[in-house]
Amino acid sequence: MDLDLSGIPILDQHCHALVRPGGVLTTTGYQRFFSESGETEMHRRHAPTTIFFRWALKEIARFLDCAPAVEAVLAARAALGPDALADRMFRDANLGMLLVDYGYQTDVSYGHAEMAARLPCPLATILRLETLAQDLIVRHDTLDQAVGDFVATVEGARDAGHVGLKSIVAYRTGLAVRETTRSEAAAAFGPVKERAKREGRVRLADKALNDYFVIRAFEIAERQALPVQFHTGFGDGDLDLLAANPLHLRPHIERYRRVPFVLLHAGYPYVRELGYLAAIYPNVHGDLGLAVPYVAASIPAVLRDALALAPTSKLLFSTDAYSIPDIFWIAVRWGRWGLGVVLAELIGLGALAPDEALDVAREILGGNAARLYGLPWPPAR
Repeated sequence: MDLDLSGIPILDQHCHALVRPGGVLTTTGYQRFFSESGETEMHRRHAPTTIFFRWALKEIARFLDCAPAVEAVLAARAALGPDALADRMFRDANLGMLLVDYGYQTDVSYGHAEMAARLPCPLATILRLETLAQDLIVRHDTLDQAVGDFVATVEGARDAGHVGLKSIVAYRTGLAVRETTRSEAAAAFGPVKERAKREGRVRLADKALNDYFVIRAFEIAERQALPVQFHTGFGDGDLDLLAANPLHLRPHIERYRRVPFVLLHAGYPYVRELGYLAAIYPNVHGDLGLAVPYVAASIPAVLRDALALAPTSKLLFSTDAYSIPDIFWIAVRWGRWGLGVVLAELIGLGALAPDEALDVAREILGGNAARLYGLPWPPAR
């Protein structure tokens, strides 16, 4: 027995933009959205054998009233069209608001105005630090110019409409961010700038430079009490999972006490480490996205681990969905299901009263994030 949480709107506190339609979606092209691997063979051969994909395909087929086969789902999606599909899925999911990081797949995804015009819920934005730094390195000739522009942009983030910052330093050089001198950053800047001149773009993956920009962002966020989201735990194949353990951030969590640290993706598989940090430090919050929906049938187990130590006031729901509305829809569906299962268990144990459990669900699914980012909630109807 689990609680029915379908009537509770969701504030998706970490997600990405939908991709612009670009021709006919192939079977392999669709399957890749259900894998974190960058390998085509994984998308073609192995992703469809995961429990995540097998179960999601059945759920999506029922929603679209078609056979549970990729070809049938693709045909039903195409018959609706991308805008109608997104509108229908977002309404059915009862998504009340999205906080969108537009720094991923920027060349092929909708911008903010385009997303707002297509979706039936309000959107707010998160400023992605590494994407900003990369753009400024391409634009400016010196470190001082790039850092000056970076600092000015981050300082003006709230005025520009952003409700928080986001770092993917875990992907690039790991979460063990260290204090870096200007001379160290300057020494790293030259080779990076040369690559930018040759290629017209740059992927910032030099530790001294990455850490220098992140520390500058910490200093600004400390003055403004501005939330900073950090990728933690699993993700794409270019990630060093050992370097993505959220415990690496502990020195900065202790130093920058006015910075609300939002540890993304449940830190998976470091869920217990994330729960510990959220239980010890007032400025640490645990996000549940990506693990929901990727671990599929094990979602209740992840949520049990998160709730084992973390205060319920510190947990935030997200989808980390991107590109297609199907992932938003399935993440929301399974997130409510998994949370309902665990809360029903706690009611059965006598740990929570039924009304108390529903209050916890409302907080995790939206209320906690709304308070953290200073957003109106629940959404106006």
